[in-house]
Amino acid sequence: MEKNTQDYSAEILEIIRGDYSPGVLRNKLEDYHENDLAEVLPLLTSVERKKIFRILGRDILSDIFEYTEEEEETVKYLGEMDVKKAAAILSRMETGTIVDILKVFDREKRLLVTDLLDEDTRKDLSVIAVFDEEEIGSRMSTNYVSFGENLTIKQAMNSLISQARKNDNISTLFIVTKDDTFYGALDLKDLITARQDDNLEDLIVTSYPYVYGHTPIDDCIEMLKDYSESSIPVLSDENQLLGVITSQSIVELVDDEMGEDYAKLAGLVAEEDLQEPLKESMKKRLPWLSILLVLGMGVSSVVGVFENVVSQLTIVMCFQSLILDMAGNVGTQSLAVTIRVLMDEMLTGGQKIRLVGKEMRIGLCNGFLLGFLSSVVVGLYIFIFKGQSMHFAFAVSGCVGFSLMVAMIISSLVGTCIPMFFNKIHVDPAVASGPLITTINDLVAVVTYYGLSWLLLIQMLHLG
Repeated sequence: MEKNTQDYSAEILEIIRGDYSPGVLRNKLEDYHENDLAEVLPLLTSVERKKIFRILGRDILSDIFEYTEEEEETVKYLGEMDVKKAAAILSRMETGTIVDILKVFDREKRLLVTDLLDEDTRKDLSVIAVFDEEEIGSRMSTNYVSFGENLTIKQAMNSLISQARKNDNISTLFIVTKDDTFYGALDLKDLITARQDDNLEDLIVTSYPYVYGHTPIDDCIEMLKDYSESSIPVLSDENQLLGVITSQSIVELVDDEMGEDYAKLAGLVAEEDLQEPLKESMKKRLPWLSILLVLGMGVSSVVGVFENVVSQLTIVMCFQSLILDMAGNVGTQSLAVTIRVLMDEMLTGGQKIRLVGKEMRIGLCNGFLLGFLSSVVVGLYIFIFKGQSMHFAFAVSGCVGFSLMVAMIISSLVGTCIPMFFNKIHVDPAVASGPLITTINDLVAVVTYYGLSWLLLIQMLHLG
């Protein structure tokens, strides 16, 4: 696949840099997909891009800019052409894309370009502008076809044909009442195959899913993922149709949500990208790192409390990392499972208790098996390589294995309960990040391991 893309780029570059007349050059370039042409733009010089922008029509240029990866790139390209042509190209693009691009312009240029947009585009932008960035309405598109519920099949076809000249998102058609209240949806195929004397009402799906524009994205993203529709209508608080969320927008929303969750699970307050300044990256990482530093100091302080254990049985230090690592791993696994369940389902109190019980049982069973295995291996290691007596070797290894099992049980509990607590206080459970869970479990593991070492090895078996 990469080879084909590279071949297309080489071909397109050769055409652009060839000695062709404008008409021939335009015809040759229009044979390629807009995405292939967008891939070539960064490889061209400013002079070569200006040449292409003068030759290609506004419609194909708007399609090309829909495929540019970064809004900053699009703004750069638009700045290389006449401002009136730039505004005309923007007017032909998706409303949501226009909003993202306008944000990149400086204030003076943004006002100038906005004034030059066509009237319908400015009207669509004003509809989207009332929504905050975290509301689903800010991601909707006004590229859709709608008509009244009382039309005949012939009238509906005529309305579709007239609207399709501007709106090409026509796989699903939306039906509204006289006051633009959302009524239902109609599949394009059903309208095309309908006979002229059929009743339009019989073709309308009145139970079609919809969302309200002011709904937070996080609250409706799961519902959007559950439907395989190409477009889902966005309504005002008065139930009037304002726009649609396309399948492409849903994919982007899910991708953004996953990116945010990954960032939170890594202990970041927001996502990063390669072009981000050093200062901004540091600001995103420092808050959690500062919290984890304080917690890490707490773990170190707890180790200091058990200094007498370490001084009497220095060998226990060798196996500290084993207990800490396994406790952290188990806690992270429980965290991932719990967050996934909380995102997919609304759990009752009883279901939450069963989830906690299940994770603790898994921790117990895995802890028992791994604890037994580690006690055998550690015992043989101390006996053979450290030259200690059988009694001493397997007393220490037994303590290690038992501590591992207890730490894994408690870590499972912590990894399950912390995200539930965050969810209960209406905070994104992904905030219970991997680094946070790991640090807390380090504290649990240290107390468990050294506490049991002191109790079992020193107080009961007098090995110190």
